[in-house]
Amino acid sequence: MYNFSMYYVYVLQCDADGTLYIGYSADLKTRVADHLKGKGGRTTMLKKGWRLIYYEAYLNKNDATGREKFLKSGSGWRYLKKQLTNYLAKS
Repeated sequence: MYNFSMYYVYVLQCDADGTLYIGYSADLKTRVADHLKGKGGRTTMLKKGWRLIYYEAYLNKNDATGREKFLKSGSGWRYLKKQLTNYLAKS
């Protein structure tokens, strides 16, 4: 059996105003639950009503953190908007 860890880069959206939040975690389920309880990052603590809209999984931590950094950049935001065009059009 394989013994490996997964690392996740994820995007949350605020129901109230459509704000997007990008984060990284080795435990996606727990981290998203923390955000929903107001225990996440500063942005998610200040607003209520977040929902997971996108995530990517990686076997290597450095790949995940590098991807998170990219998605938070200007090019990364453009990439996300292109990837989520249909979803964001409905929101």
